Amino acid sequence: MNARPLALCLLALAGCGAQVVGQTRADLSRRPIEIVTTTGMITDIVEGIGGERVDVTGLMGPGVDPHLYKASEGDVIDLAEADAVFYNGLHLEAKLAEVFERMEGRTRTFAVTDSIPRETLLAPPAFAGNYDPHVWFDVTLWMRAAMQVRDGLVELDPAHAQLYRTRARAYLGRLEELHRYVGRQAERIPRSRRVLVTAHDAFNYFGRRYGFEVRGLQGISTASEAGTGDVRELAEFIARRRIPALFVESSVSPRAIEAVREAVRSKGFEVEIGGRLFSDAMGDPGTPEGTYVGMVRHNIDSIVAGLLREDAGA
Repeated sequence: MNARPLALCLLALAGCGAQVVGQTRADLSRRPIEIVTTTGMITDIVEGIGGERVDVTGLMGPGVDPHLYKASEGDVIDLAEADAVFYNGLHLEAKLAEVFERMEGRTRTFAVTDSIPRETLLAPPAFAGNYDPHVWFDVTLWMRAAMQVRDGLVELDPAHAQLYRTRARAYLGRLEELHRYVGRQAERIPRSRRVLVTAHDAFNYFGRRYGFEVRGLQGISTASEAGTGDVRELAEFIARRRIPALFVESSVSPRAIEAVREAVRSKGFEVEIGGRLFSDAMGDPGTPEGTYVGMVRHNIDSIVAGLLREDAGA
């Protein structure tokens, strides 16, 4: 769908949506709140805290790259008819920026990263002055996102405020336990081996919080492809440091990482694919990795198993 029909569709539908929202906002306590979320990680929070009080439509399913995601006509309809939209922000959903701008004042929108103090965010020089949006890999920062969702639901439906606060306490308790688990698992890896190599720079918050050096073949966004020079430079780094494993990502094509592996092999060192990590999208619904807690546990368990390989370079 090109830009002009999309914009026209949004303007027409958003006007209709504004009328519906305006008429029903005071009555949200009498029915489930219709919410649209962008990423699966946000869907998990909203469903976890909202429970039966929310009816959630997630735009981005398993394997979907939010950096490249463009709204379809159906997405625009869902967004315009929603009571509220919860999204990541920090330019993660870059292709949806125009849609969100045109919705302003018509549908309630909440960026779940708004409550994270800016001094705690990473702003890599290569990211053109913007913040790294992948905050969910520092579980303590994602706890702040959960608090933002809690407060947003209370604002939308104050009649059920106590319900949201109670469910939020339980959800945050699970995240606190998850944070401790990731820390314990990370400590199993000697400091010299805590080097995480992935397809793109999605894990810098994870690295800062849990003590890993992180290298990504692509930058923070997957919108641009890695060149041969990037592959060669990363291969030299892996061979020199004798890193036992590198990792593919569920939402990024594995071709580039396979190219790095071949380049490392040409230097006389054998690096293994340590497994598939979930970076910008969660796993399939109904699987452990289809939840935020399960996704993060899968990632740290895979990283530990890959980096503790005893036959590195054999």
